[in-house]
Amino acid sequence: MSMTANQPPPRRLPVGRIVLVVLGCVFVPLALALLGGGAALTWAHQTQRDASGYFTSPSERLETLDYAIVSERVDLDLDSGDHLGVGQLGTVRLRLDSTNERRVFVGIGPRSAVEKYLRGVARAEIADVSTEPFSVEYRHLGDGAPSRPPGEETFWRAYAEGPGAQTLTWPVESGDWVVVVMNQDASAGVGVDATVGFKANWIRPLGIGLLVAGGLVLVGAVTALVFGIVGLGRHAATEETAESHVHTGSGPVRLTGRLDPELSRWLWLVKWLLVIPHLVVLAVLWLAFAVLTVVAFFAILLTGRYPRGIFDFNAGVLRWSWRVSYYAFGVAGSDRYPPFSLGEHPDYPARLDIAPPDELSRGLVLVKWWLLSIPHYVIVGLLVGTTASGRSGDRWVDVPVTGLISWLVLVAVVTLLFTGRYPSGIHGLVVGLHRWVFRVVAYAALMTDEYPPFRLDQGDEEPGVDAESGARPS
Repeated sequence: MSMTANQPPPRRLPVGRIVLVVLGCVFVPLALALLGGGAALTWAHQTQRDASGYFTSPSERLETLDYAIVSERVDLDLDSGDHLGVGQLGTVRLRLDSTNERRVFVGIGPRSAVEKYLRGVARAEIADVSTEPFSVEYRHLGDGAPSRPPGEETFWRAYAEGPGAQTLTWPVESGDWVVVVMNQDASAGVGVDATVGFKANWIRPLGIGLLVAGGLVLVGAVTALVFGIVGLGRHAATEETAESHVHTGSGPVRLTGRLDPELSRWLWLVKWLLVIPHLVVLAVLWLAFAVLTVVAFFAILLTGRYPRGIFDFNAGVLRWSWRVSYYAFGVAGSDRYPPFSLGEHPDYPARLDIAPPDELSRGLVLVKWWLLSIPHYVIVGLLVGTTASGRSGDRWVDVPVTGLISWLVLVAVVTLLFTGRYPSGIHGLVVGLHRWVFRVVAYAALMTDEYPPFRLDQGDEEPGVDAESGARPS
């Protein structure tokens, strides 16, 4: 079949450049996370340690009428990391000061040996700790007294005892450990003010390493974005003069959705599963969409123009999203599997076309995506769904609210299941509602200065567009 003179050749999207943009958008958040983690560790190492190099907790009170306070088990397996130096995790420091003028004992020992020593002894095991405000929940076990003072036992890995404040230091090592606080004479009624400190030599090198890695990843991500965006811009410039089609419709956003004459009664039940590959790809593309929209914001603010390469990419993301939505959960109006493509597919039942703007208002870009769009955001929330906050007991929870479109599609597909026909009236209404949504999305994404009309244009085609040719009737 020969191509007519009026029919432009199919556009080929620069897949390599798009991949660069997507990779750049994926790795920018990773780079920022690495830089943030490195900065936090370096800042903590420089400012949050005491004179001895320890990160120290505030002093908190622990007390019980029993004979001992026992910590939760500390199960460490560091031997596998010895060849990397992970075995030298750091040093723990415990400082305790008696609150009842008794001599205090604090020790760290193997869990099995501690359990044998305290078997049947009245003790308070720490079950849970809250920090804001500080509180401790104990689990009380046993009812007897210790057979001998704790300092006479030989299984302690490290311990300290005596009058006044006591300090225990323990180089962290593999094992199953328990911390025990008692009176030195093993009498009942234990009360101490305790602080916990930790010192490690690897925190500063790790922070610097994360900063270096984050910087390298950021340079690579920005390079990929620059090359990708510049390539998309050049591609658009070379094709702009070759384009012969004319955007038609009632506005800059033209959305169509032609209902398949025969739809499967049951396929809609599994379409959500079939589009999972699309959803994975779209998750990445929408991340790129968000980043590139920010880039476009500053480009419009400075030049009054939306970079054509970015525009084509973002329009492709919306086009791809509309096809997937039309096939699956948004309309379920076609059984044709949507193509994995950002480009135009005139033969697919769902189409979306956004007219590239020649020039955009520099001032309007500051307010149209939030202030001017607020009334439409309220309506779109009712159409596609939103979340509502409510109290559940003593806390606030977000409750999802299903939108009008989902309810209409549900009625349509249930009708399809029992009758074999998709109600054309519901289809025209649902497509019209999506038309409203995509007009708002295009406006909020800075792709047009034409304010979305408060008008429901129902039907498969845009109003004023001929269904066969796609052109306005004369």
